[in-house]
Amino acid sequence: MSFTVALNFEDGVSRFIQCNSNEKVLDAAYRQKINLPMDCSDGVCGTCKCRCEQGEYNLGDDYLEEALSEQEAEQRLVLTCQMVPTSDCVIEVPIASTLCKTGSETFSATVTSAIALSDSAIEFCLTLDDERGISFLPGQYVNIEVPGNDASRAYSFSSPPGSRQISFLLRNVPGGMMSRYLTDKAQPGDPIRLRGPQGSFYLRTPVRPRLFLAGGTGLAPFLSMLEQLAAGGNPQPVHLIYGVTHDHDLVKLEQLESYRSRLPNFSYLACVASEASQSPHKGYVTHHLDEHLLNDGDLDVYLCGPPPMVEAVCSDFQRRSFTPASFHYEKFAASQVS
Repeated sequence: MSFTVALNFEDGVSRFIQCNSNEKVLDAAYRQKINLPMDCSDGVCGTCKCRCEQGEYNLGDDYLEEALSEQEAEQRLVLTCQMVPTSDCVIEVPIASTLCKTGSETFSATVTSAIALSDSAIEFCLTLDDERGISFLPGQYVNIEVPGNDASRAYSFSSPPGSRQISFLLRNVPGGMMSRYLTDKAQPGDPIRLRGPQGSFYLRTPVRPRLFLAGGTGLAPFLSMLEQLAAGGNPQPVHLIYGVTHDHDLVKLEQLESYRSRLPNFSYLACVASEASQSPHKGYVTHHLDEHLLNDGDLDVYLCGPPPMVEAVCSDFQRRSFTPASFHYEKFAASQVS
């Protein structure tokens, strides 16, 4: 038996390793040529201290209090030289990947399709050359090289982990480098390269209700998260508010509707900002943040969209003096969408 351990480094790079039964994380990482920080490797110095964000593990008793205090252990800090996973885990490593003699992985793929779902959104599908696919956490992104150019663009997966078939939902930017390639040149079978995965915006273990807030093609990571939840069960309620500017910007509504039956605790609302909209739900995402959805702060909020939307939500939370139990967000930069 082995477990998958995601190592999330301070610079946003994620690397995935396989940890055998009764194998310590530090040993598994070194075996797979990732030099996690260490000094003594005996639980004495504390150099290898990290935080386990999710998953189950054993630490044993063979380490000193000076290396890891009881209070730190209660806060899920771990010594990777002593930590033995008993499930898949996610570990936050508090240094850059380059200092561990590792970095983003590069993957090769071919274009499957590039379909305009609307004037503003393109669904981009790839087939990875490696049959093992690419490991990532739902919500993370990769950097995709623009064919025929040295530039790359960052896009969140809209597909779940575990498949050679991967997809992305990206904004169609007139004149944008990637947008021009996808609308004018892309053909099935075109070779393409991507690097990653990266990002601290990913789905955590469900322990309380969750509120997903998506703006435009910021819907992409939530589709990945919802697919993962549908495959693995969803014990906690999830409500998604999906906001766009115009009616024609609404995409993937059939897929969202399917989650009503696939995820018994799922609900969603799509809203349109334009005053000319025919939608039954007009206005911005913040106009639909009803108090009952905020659950007195006992919920996890995930937010992804363009910077003005992210800033508007953060300002709205401040105005309400509202602090959720956890708050994870990602906002697009111009280079990420063009």
